[in-house]
Amino acid sequence: MTAPDDAAPNSHHVLPGHEVVLLLETDAHRGLSDASARERLEQFGPNALPEPRGAGLLLRILRQFHHPLIYVLLVAGAVTAALHEYIDSAVIFGVVLVNAVVGLIQESRAEAALQGLRAMVHTDATVVRDGREQVVASDELVPGDLVRVEAGDKVPADMRLLRETELRVDESALTGESGSVSKDEIVLPETTPVADRRNMAYSGTLVTSGGGVGVVVATGAETEIGEIHRLVGAAEVLDTPLTAKLAWFSKILTVGILALAAATFAIGLLRRQDAVETFTAAIALAVGAIPEGLPAAVTITLAIGVSRMARRKAVIRRLPAVETLGSTTIICTDKTGTLTENQMTVREIWTPDTTVEVSGSGYTPDGEIRHRDGTPAPVQANAALRWSLLAGAACNDASLTYDDERWDIAGDPTEAAMLVVAAKTGLTTDHVGVRLPRVSTIPFSSERQYMATAHGSDIDDRVVLVKGAVERVLDLCESEMHADGSRGPIDRGAVLRAADALAADGLRVLATAMRSPAGDADLTEDGLRGTLTLTGLQAMLDPPRAAATSAVAACHSAGITVKMITGDHARTAESIAGSVGVLDRDHSDRQMVLTGAQLSALAPEEFADAVDAADVFARVSPEQKLRLVEALQGRGHIVAMTGDGVNDAPALRQASIGVAMGRGGTEVAKDAADMILTDDDFATIEAAVEEGRGVFDNLTKFITWTLPTNIGEGLVILVAIALGTALPILPTQILWINMTTAVALGLMLAFEPKEAGIMTRPPRDPRQPLLTRALVGRILLVSSLLVAGSWALFEWEQAHGATLTEARTAALNLFVVVEAFYLFSCRSLTHSAWRIGPFTNRWLVVGVAVQAIAQLAITYLPVMNTVFQTAPLDVGVWLRIVGIAVLASLVVAAEKSVWARRETSRVH
Repeated sequence: MTAPDDAAPNSHHVLPGHEVVLLLETDAHRGLSDASARERLEQFGPNALPEPRGAGLLLRILRQFHHPLIYVLLVAGAVTAALHEYIDSAVIFGVVLVNAVVGLIQESRAEAALQGLRAMVHTDATVVRDGREQVVASDELVPGDLVRVEAGDKVPADMRLLRETELRVDESALTGESGSVSKDEIVLPETTPVADRRNMAYSGTLVTSGGGVGVVVATGAETEIGEIHRLVGAAEVLDTPLTAKLAWFSKILTVGILALAAATFAIGLLRRQDAVETFTAAIALAVGAIPEGLPAAVTITLAIGVSRMARRKAVIRRLPAVETLGSTTIICTDKTGTLTENQMTVREIWTPDTTVEVSGSGYTPDGEIRHRDGTPAPVQANAALRWSLLAGAACNDASLTYDDERWDIAGDPTEAAMLVVAAKTGLTTDHVGVRLPRVSTIPFSSERQYMATAHGSDIDDRVVLVKGAVERVLDLCESEMHADGSRGPIDRGAVLRAADALAADGLRVLATAMRSPAGDADLTEDGLRGTLTLTGLQAMLDPPRAAATSAVAACHSAGITVKMITGDHARTAESIAGSVGVLDRDHSDRQMVLTGAQLSALAPEEFADAVDAADVFARVSPEQKLRLVEALQGRGHIVAMTGDGVNDAPALRQASIGVAMGRGGTEVAKDAADMILTDDDFATIEAAVEEGRGVFDNLTKFITWTLPTNIGEGLVILVAIALGTALPILPTQILWINMTTAVALGLMLAFEPKEAGIMTRPPRDPRQPLLTRALVGRILLVSSLLVAGSWALFEWEQAHGATLTEARTAALNLFVVVEAFYLFSCRSLTHSAWRIGPFTNRWLVVGVAVQAIAQLAITYLPVMNTVFQTAPLDVGVWLRIVGIAVLASLVVAAEKSVWARRETSRVH
């Protein structure tokens, strides 16, 4: 079978059903033969999407060594081994190995967390072959198969519907539309978007009510979901701000270190010093200047951020994504399930005499019915209200269940909302079923636009209950019910005005009516006309999450723009956006809300400006979501994109960080995302942004702390070679300093709590380098203090009778003590250490204690004296060391104070 020339792929909605059957060479009643199905399965392959290929273990291990600084360390380790400096070489390789193991373990843990979220469900399909119904695995379906679906089924492939009975399908995973969609066999124009193709059922969507038969027109990669998979694969995976900055920083640092080592070697040769010793000193300079702890510090700091985010219900798949959220300038959020509960909820009920409000949210049947002034509205005191609730609960095919400490539904979300509001007043399904047993039904259809049921075992007392579209139910009514149960002439205009007012707030409105007694034994459409009594209007919506408004406000305070991108209708999107603060409720610029059709009409040169200006995008396709993200990134923004549906996957992949929903999200969305929210709540994104900013702060603090030592060590060796004097610190001692302080001191900054006001400052400029000019100046200042202090102490000790070994031990300890004092200053890059409290990070205090014990060991233990060529020091030397460290701290504090005053005056 081949596709004809006159039919474009995925455009079967433009053809009548019988032409699609002819096109696919099948039969509308008998389906394919088994033999034909086997042939087509070989031709088209299984009805499954290609499995993503993950990196193998060897590649994942090798990735841990892909870093410029690691390359230099590996070379340095090999050279020191060749020079028979085996201890130095072992230490270097040990640092590299520890970094690789930490990175590999964390990457494996992130993947394990993701696997725990996945719920892979095998789908079966009811197919007609050779005229017989049979159940087959969904991956065995082929184009031309005749498939039957009914309520509760997942649509197994893209189908052109041939026959349907009250069929409604939840397409939110594909299109983003919150309500289920009514289906029929009508022929549609070719330009009809996927969300409005009523004659098609798409793979991965869910049948909520009714049933139907369709012919499979696309399977596997050719389905709409397959097309989205293609977009996901084509989307460019961008470097995160952190990886890009670290890559640039590492390259610059590597080049600088190698240049400094080469200059040291050249100076030594020019001074006619021993070539081997000079080369060894140059290697020592390179190793000393490299911040060996940086890769490990980055990994561990990010890992701690992962742990903190997991406690706040955000699972990170890629470590750098932790920090990316802290850099975010724009969050593009889905509406359904992210800003909203994805659970339709009745919020207001109008009756001819009053309007009441309903508290509570989602499918949990907890809440109250109150008048608008806040006073209780007893259901028993208002007959119209009571009958409206009974109609919503009894004229209903949905069900409400409680499982695993969570309320859930089976059936249409709109019907479920009416079940829940009735249950809030005690009218549960069981209670209504006993009181009003159903005996006959007129099911809902898109043409009829209402549902009617007859209840009661006695024909003389039989009650008819109806719910449906306001205009259609009004056409069936002759009267309206008042609070006391009396009936009066219906005021059609008042009813329509009330419905319009509710709809203007973005609410979906259904009317309820009743007739008692039924009169006729049979329930018929003709028998309903002009016989019903209107009881009320129930207005519902998918409500905003409780924390969404405060989370959006917190993002705005942090300088982050929040934009809503949804496949739902513009009015619904605008209402939700206004209620959570994405839109100003009093906004007058209608272009702040753009639809997919409006975006399509824009010229290419207008697109980026329009996207930047608008806050809400409604009825957009997956391709348009992808273009929106690309346009914002083209403006220099760091874009976080949230979503749960298959339609969100391409944009999630393209975004600077993709955020998928763990509870209600599709597997496609999770696989495309960098982060998964286990509670599907926008407020968790705001919490993750806060954690991400804290992670970047701590990384910056570590770099600002560690570089002065590395630069100082390198400069000390360079000065010694240039002066032709003995080295104040030996290569082995430099490795000791770098190895112990990075672990005991520097890594303690990874546990630093977030500073106050972290969510009130604007996002970092994406073009801003990792280290600002002020921080570079501070690093050079501390490096100079270390060089000057170590040389001064080294010369002083020798001038006052100390041996070379004792003088070197004093210089070694000076480096460590100054680092310890400077560590407390680096807890805040802008404020005094005393202002944030010296003991708010207990791990830092523990680290300083551990480092102190290590320094006493290297100074006084004989075995350490032998290995590291050190010697015991008397109390006077320690006092001089502490005095120099205190002086250096005072200089740094003064510099920080001057810089802070300069920044304050610049702002004002």
